[in-house]
Amino acid sequence: MRTLVLGGTRFLSREIARQARDRGHEVVCAARGLAGDPPPDVEFVRVDRSEDGGLAPVKGRFDLVVDVARHPSLVRRAVTELAGRAGHWTFVSSCSVYSDFGEANQVMHEPLAADADESDPENYGPAKVACERIVGDEALLVRAGLIVGPEDQSDRFTYWVDRLARGGPVLAPGSPDELVQLVDVRDLAAWTLDAAQKGLAGPYDATSMPFGRGELLAEIAEGLGAEPELVWAGQEFLVEQKVEPWTGPRSLPMWLPLPEYAGFMARDTSATLAAGLRVRPVADTARDTLAWQRESGHTVSRSGLTAAEEAELLRLLG
Repeated sequence: MRTLVLGGTRFLSREIARQARDRGHEVVCAARGLAGDPPPDVEFVRVDRSEDGGLAPVKGRFDLVVDVARHPSLVRRAVTELAGRAGHWTFVSSCSVYSDFGEANQVMHEPLAADADESDPENYGPAKVACERIVGDEALLVRAGLIVGPEDQSDRFTYWVDRLARGGPVLAPGSPDELVQLVDVRDLAAWTLDAAQKGLAGPYDATSMPFGRGELLAEIAEGLGAEPELVWAGQEFLVEQKVEPWTGPRSLPMWLPLPEYAGFMARDTSATLAAGLRVRPVADTARDTLAWQRESGHTVSRSGLTAAEEAELLRLLG
């Protein structure tokens, strides 16, 4: 197959290009090239999709096109400029497209957020909705959950790998039974290609089934061979101490306020699992993430608590 990856230089799109290459596809990656390098042994075409005609350097017809963009204007240009040259279109969207995050075990096709053609980070979900509507119903819509694993520089999952590997008392948010879900970037890339090659279309929530935060931390520890001492801090304490949710500085990653986000990492993804998504054990992802972190020299800094911040919070908890 001849496969075009719009991107291919960072995390998921790079993993998709890598796996497509390994399957024997003729792979073309089209990007500005500012985020990194594509995998070896694929064709790289430098483009600027922010300009009309920006995809002109991309020549020929493709059996598969995979796009991971978040800006509707970029997706609109790609659909227009590749018209008649794309066999099957896959758009990697997000579970952030939904309008209601307050209820666990929701399934696909629930009401979506109102779309918005804006680049403001606060409008991530609505912008993805707009992108979905541009590519249309015949495209495969991969509504990804939290993507984790080697080369993830967001530090949401990597924070916990790094923190448990360091040992000592660990401040854990919420409670052990609060639900989380995630997907290893390698599993997501593999299923995305499988589904595209089969010609699947429409939306799929592409992430694991929900499981408890306590189980998450236990499996990470298992993968690292660690035996952490977890100190659980309730939501009221975390809010009072101005600990940020989800991501960023002074945060506890993957923690979200309840009840308004009770369903954000608790969607029913059984349909996608039935369609072939295979999810590896968290312990394996944790082990491989730590190996990548040490080999690459990646320093966890984008998300989480500093050692001093965590120590002070542990002191306040007594």
